Amino acid sequence: MVRGLLNKLVSRSLTVAGQWQQQQLRRLNIHEYQGAELMAEYGINVPKGLAVASVDEVKKAIQDAFPDHKELVVKSQILAGGRGLGTFKSGLKGGVHIVKKEEVEDLAGKMLGQILVTKQTGPQGKIVSKVYLCEKLSLVNEMYFAIMLDRKTAGPIIIGCSKGGTSIEDLAEKYPNMIVKVPIDVFDGITDEDAAKVVDGLAPKVADRNDAIEQVKKLYKLFCESDCTLLEINPLAETSGKQLVAADAKLNFDDNAAFRQKEIFALRDPTQEDPREVAAAKADLNYIGLDGEIGCMVNGAGLAMATMDIIKLHGGTPANFLDVGGNASEGQVVEAFKILTSDEKVKAILVNIFGGIMKCDVIASGIVNAAKQVALKVPVVVRLEGTNVDQGKRILKESGMTLITAEDLDDAAEKAVKAIAS
Repeated sequence: MVRGLLNKLVSRSLTVAGQWQQQQLRRLNIHEYQGAELMAEYGINVPKGLAVASVDEVKKAIQDAFPDHKELVVKSQILAGGRGLGTFKSGLKGGVHIVKKEEVEDLAGKMLGQILVTKQTGPQGKIVSKVYLCEKLSLVNEMYFAIMLDRKTAGPIIIGCSKGGTSIEDLAEKYPNMIVKVPIDVFDGITDEDAAKVVDGLAPKVADRNDAIEQVKKLYKLFCESDCTLLEINPLAETSGKQLVAADAKLNFDDNAAFRQKEIFALRDPTQEDPREVAAAKADLNYIGLDGEIGCMVNGAGLAMATMDIIKLHGGTPANFLDVGGNASEGQVVEAFKILTSDEKVKAILVNIFGGIMKCDVIASGIVNAAKQVALKVPVVVRLEGTNVDQGKRILKESGMTLITAEDLDDAAEKAVKAIAS
């Protein structure tokens, strides 16, 4: 389903020097079927569905769960929006289909193990490891519903629209007067009045108003108790049975809550994530992969952003955002180098360290040890400044490594760009 405006908050793409690049914020994203299961635990109405990972499982699911259904909805499961309008690299059009029961097995077989490309995946696409088989509902109305965090009100806000099934930015542009926003007091929680405002804004046609209010309250409870950063349902639908149903589910969770949401974070699907980011997370490094040519290893998020900007200013493209933090160990520095050198697109590495809490000699030792473990085939530009900088420079000098040293950030970025050109 098209995610639209809210996806810009959790995933955004940009073009740098004519190349498509992806940036991801650090938050847990789970599959639609997992979100539906979680909603069901909170008493939220969801379609009957079952996720399967093989053709054999498809056969069993149809026999056991859908014996009397004539048609089913087959949804490819990837962590990206726009599946319905996506295209498989095999040539199959669309990642979501409504088909006759006898056609489900063949269609699922064409989806499983294949790469689906949508407007949110980038040209590389994502592999479909599971498909979600759902009952086909008779829908009489589609609406849009979301709960997210609002900076302006410093708390959760519920966004609804009496029209749904398409992207929220399209809805906001076409039906601006139909968008309802209800901020929720983070201390008081959602009240009956708040929930009623949301339901009245959604303007359901056949669903019972009181039942709809209770569904909204249950959704808010899920959002808070699960440490969500985003809960989006598009469409939130009404069935011919006069029931309000979450016909789609997208939930994101705050990574900072992983320590108390262990069951939810166990749902993480690393096969859908950048393998470099998975490796970085294991090493407790802050890493975001991009598609440029200059690998960056920096301490501090602000310095990392500045480093990326100056690289671009000199005509280069950053391959990543990598913040080793203020307390990185020598081992973490080694792991950081392994991640940088595993990226085939990286043509040079820029190390930019301003030693405050992070000591320059620790970084230097890590660089030397990494060089022993990883065959460095690309030029390395190093700029060290701050705590123990003399010791750090001495360690690098005595290592015998061929390094390009820089006096300041501007000099380092310029030399990194030149190193690629030469």
